[in-house]
Amino acid sequence: MMLIALSWLAILLFKLVFALRVVRTHAVVAQGDLHRLTVAQPILSGDPALESVLESALTALSGAQFIWLIDEDDADAAAITARIVQRHPQCAVRIIVSAAPPQGVNPKLFKLERARAVAQTEIFLVLDDDALLSARSASRMISELRDNSLVTALPWYRPARNVPSRLLAQFVNDNSPLTYLPLVPFCAPLTLNGMCYMLPLTLLQRIGGFAPILRHLTDDLALATHLIRQGGEIIQSTATVRVQTTITDMGHYNRQMHRWFLFATLLLREKSVATRLMIFLLQGLHPLLIWAMVIMALTGLTPALVLAAVLLIRHLALRQVQRQVDAEIAPHLLLSLLSELLQPLHLLHALCNRTITWRTRRYRIYSNERFTSL
Repeated sequence: MMLIALSWLAILLFKLVFALRVVRTHAVVAQGDLHRLTVAQPILSGDPALESVLESALTALSGAQFIWLIDEDDADAAAITARIVQRHPQCAVRIIVSAAPPQGVNPKLFKLERARAVAQTEIFLVLDDDALLSARSASRMISELRDNSLVTALPWYRPARNVPSRLLAQFVNDNSPLTYLPLVPFCAPLTLNGMCYMLPLTLLQRIGGFAPILRHLTDDLALATHLIRQGGEIIQSTATVRVQTTITDMGHYNRQMHRWFLFATLLLREKSVATRLMIFLLQGLHPLLIWAMVIMALTGLTPALVLAAVLLIRHLALRQVQRQVDAEIAPHLLLSLLSELLQPLHLLHALCNRTITWRTRRYRIYSNERFTSL
């Protein structure tokens, strides 16, 4: 038990120390000009919070130009965006309605390519329709941006009041800083956060826009790989983006986690053996060590006091880094522990079931470059 606990502690301390170092040393003065931004938001209805989040994003980034990308068969999205535009006539919003993409084409990338073709500002910002980027975070990201780089934000979740939403938020808020930040001092980011990123429009045009990766399912991984192959670089910012998704019940929670973990398996397929081993040691091993300690404590093989000490250290470490990310992140020890214990089960589910659900759409996944709509 002590060897397991010490191994778990060593991994935690490594991630904690370097995540905190990055947060404290990578802060920059927020002085970017929001008028340089085109904010492209692919929109799909189905989330009750969609209208409020879109409107909040529009008002938060006052001065930026917005392109809202909706599907021609999505009447709810059309009604929502029309109402918001009517309430904010002073904002620069262009709504582009798209037909369904061809079979095997990523619908998000399909819409983003249309936005890229009409964007006219210096910087192209992709923002998910459930994400809210503050003016301060956007300005920080602009300050970090270079001619040949893409800057990606650090996500955290604001949950609804029900247990499934809070459980999903715990997963993101526990893992986001300890996944994206610890390796920043040692290597380039392995991928980007597809919820929020920006890059110079000239760079996006130089790499062919989104057209070369239209048939990739995981848009963030595909763009990261394509950008690096074309000589660009990814900068992991500590500027935060707040995400607010309504999780209605445990079935919805399970579908969301299944989609994320299936995408994670696609990322692993594209990485080298050494990179896969590093990811396993830093991310995959931790939940298994927690499981081992819980089982040993429940079966009487080791004192429960050791497990209690481990859980206390875990809680204090997570709170330390979460406070640095955003003061609004609320702690919940039991849901946090449950979230970590469920991770191996989500991974097993993703390996066995290759069909995902995204709001009202379903896809059968064969590989990152081969998927079909159901």
